[in-house]
Amino acid sequence: MNLHPVDERILIKPIKDDEERKIGSIYIPDTAMKEKPQVGEVVAIGDDVVKESETRKKLSEIVKIGDRVVYAKYGGSEIKIDNEEYLLISRNDILAVFE
Repeated sequence: MNLHPVDERILIKPIKDDEERKIGSIYIPDTAMKEKPQVGEVVAIGDDVVKESETRKKLSEIVKIGDRVVYAKYGGSEIKIDNEEYLLISRNDILAVFE
């Protein structure tokens, strides 16, 4: 894939939960939980844009390619590349990084 996010944007491949979930002894099928996933894998990272007056970390210090992240529910733009769905989000839409 030849896509490079601009500025402090991140390309994420959403991780879909295809399994049935169990709460207690009740099984809840996937069809009952059709909300968008909020966990994804970082595929590409844009450039670091840090002004001298800012003290925040660089984007490359926060996430790297292959990291699993939690992102804002309605953040970003959905795009399709080679029949695969991706999400292009800004730095501010990253809520957490799995360790």
